[in-house]
Amino acid sequence: MFEYETKGVCSKKIQFEIQDNIVKKVSFLGGCNGNLQGIGSLVEGMKVEEVINRLEGIKCGGKNTSCPAQLAIALRQQAVSQVVPNA
Repeated sequence: MFEYETKGVCSKKIQFEIQDNIVKKVSFLGGCNGNLQGIGSLVEGMKVEEVINRLEGIKCGGKNTSCPAQLAIALRQQAVSQVVPNA
């Protein structure tokens, strides 16, 4: 399970799994519980890139980010860290 500490939103942390480039078991700590459970349920089973493309750039109120956008950032960071450089 991966963990990401959010920035600039109500939730404090996102936990998620990635298996074979598929998002699994997403949960948020803090924030709007019902909405974040819904987001987690909707993205589970989707390809990482599809989730990133759908969620990045979403803003919440007057903030420059949102909990969904923070999930996109977390997934992108994890996907980049899993890329193995050519030897």
